[in-house]
Amino acid sequence: MTSLYDELGGAVAIDAAVDIFYRKVMADEKLAPFFDDVDMERQAAKQKAFLTMVTGGPAHYSGKDMRRAHAHLVAEGIDDSHFDAVVGHLAGTLKELGVDDAKIARVGAVAESVRNDVLGRNPAS
Repeated sequence: MTSLYDELGGAVAIDAAVDIFYRKVMADEKLAPFFDDVDMERQAAKQKAFLTMVTGGPAHYSGKDMRRAHAHLVAEGIDDSHFDAVVGHLAGTLKELGVDDAKIARVGAVAESVRNDVLGRNPAS
């Protein structure tokens, strides 16, 4: 069975998607302030490794779990509207790269699976 990673186009596609995605995020007035003091090259590398892993590609992600990685953002006020904007930029990026709606929905489901962790709340919230 082919992984979503392979269906999306592998490393080349993930690299392109993350680069476009962060351009969109950094242009978003609501999201950009959360990245003021972030090394974006390092951030993009972590995001590429994470997306590779969660879509079934080679697992080289060694970063923090989602809850710990985003705890400082929760303290800064990140909420569902920010999460929705990020998911929207990810979907828009994939659409721009010619990914079909079914695969975009699958990537969206992966993103949704970490919403509560990213926002620092219990699954029942």
